[in-house]
Amino acid sequence: MNRRDLFAGAAFGLALAATPALAQDESYTIGVAIPSATHGFMGGLNYHAQASIERLEATYPQLDFVLATAGDAGKMVNDIEDMVATRNIDALVVLPFESEPLTSPVQAVKEQGVWVTVVDRGLSVPGIEDLYVAGDNPGFGRVAGEYFAETLEEGDNIVVLRGIPTTLDNERVAAFEEAIEGSGINVLDMQHGNWNRDDAFNVMQDFLSKYDDIDAVWASDDDMAVGVLEAIDQAGRNEEMWVVGGAGMKEIIARIMEGDPMLPVNVTYPPAQIATAIELTALGLVSATPVSGRFIIGSQMITPENAEQFYFPDSPF
Repeated sequence: MNRRDLFAGAAFGLALAATPALAQDESYTIGVAIPSATHGFMGGLNYHAQASIERLEATYPQLDFVLATAGDAGKMVNDIEDMVATRNIDALVVLPFESEPLTSPVQAVKEQGVWVTVVDRGLSVPGIEDLYVAGDNPGFGRVAGEYFAETLEEGDNIVVLRGIPTTLDNERVAAFEEAIEGSGINVLDMQHGNWNRDDAFNVMQDFLSKYDDIDAVWASDDDMAVGVLEAIDQAGRNEEMWVVGGAGMKEIIARIMEGDPMLPVNVTYPPAQIATAIELTALGLVSATPVSGRFIIGSQMITPENAEQFYFPDSPF
């Protein structure tokens, strides 16, 4: 796979399930290391990872997969080391639990000649991976920030909840701040909610106790938006502010479809990106298709007018 040409990452049709498996005697093992389904987005991501692996195993009998989920960075490091030591993996698809703790372990895997695909949360050192697959994190922050700048007035106050400290969170926040620059919007506070409902609930309770005048909240994630909304409801301040999350959780999209004033819009960031990463990695192993480079999935604004297009009631997220 190291001889693969650069993959530009623009539009790339994936129809692996409809492609006949190549007649090859050589077999390959792909390790997939992702965070546990501790919240909605990761539940959706785990669902799509398992579904993708099932499709690929049925299509390509020469492929074996090792799927490991971790609830913390330490376990993820151990999982990856075990994949290399006991399963002799040919490729690793990893969504780092956190960027910094996973950088050196993933770099060590790469130095052993294993193909590396990094998904979503980038490593803290650029250029280690052969393929990077993610949503458009700067676009995610920019689209939300533009909505705030266009909707709020000069002097209005907002609070911001960040995710887990990662490169993608940095990219989102930087783009959001750039989009609202010059708008006159006041950012009262910004704290990490760790993409977690309970953490976001606690952070928002703190914000509400400290600030009497909040016009809007950038929760930057739908799981955190759920915790934020609960804190606002318990404080009886539903009429004072609105909330923008992100990623397209079906419960949030349903409320947008209904015209809920507290949830005016959302921004896409699909958990199915893990399937794109796994399928591209598999395609690079079983064919001469070039797959190295960057594959970025654009972020879109979800409004009451188009929300039905993004509502999937059977999805786990």
